[in-house]
Amino acid sequence: MKKIPFLILCLMLVLPVAIASCDDVENGVEKKYAAWKKSNDDWLLAQRNRKNADGTNYYTEVVAPWDASAKVYMHWYNDRALTADNPMPYFTSTVDVKYKGMLYNDEPFDSSYLRTTPAVGVFRTQLGDNVIEGWSMALCAMHVGDSCRVLIPYQLGYGVSGYSRIDPYSVLQFDLKLVDIPKLELNVRRR
Repeated sequence: MKKIPFLILCLMLVLPVAIASCDDVENGVEKKYAAWKKSNDDWLLAQRNRKNADGTNYYTEVVAPWDASAKVYMHWYNDRALTADNPMPYFTSTVDVKYKGMLYNDEPFDSSYLRTTPAVGVFRTQLGDNVIEGWSMALCAMHVGDSCRVLIPYQLGYGVSGYSRIDPYSVLQFDLKLVDIPKLELNVRRR
């Protein structure tokens, strides 16, 4: 019984130090990447405000149905009227995609065009847990055959931790083409 007050005292002394060190790590990342974050944020704001020659927005804001603050920005390259009758993926669908990923400054970091399976230049993945949230949001707004550029804020990409060659606070831009939704009929309820 005498050990319990001692353990509580130890926790009271150690816990604030542990919490403070976590804050120092987060603040250290924020300080280290402050200029990078500002450049990314400024660029994204400029792109969001970009206009077509007729004055309409260049990018369409796509909002996640589950979170009104989760937004990606998409510009379709194709005439969407021609693909409107094509299927769209569900949030848990497996999709075949061609893509090129770039940072805000157009520096490439990944591409499906180097792949050979399941087909040349095609990346097959399941939406939801297997890819960043911004990808799932964008692809769920596309029909098979659509091609677009999508801008993904860092909060829906790799966040404040980054990933591999992608620094924290990185806005991502992807050129995406939704090639196929394999086995879509297995995802559709039969009536």
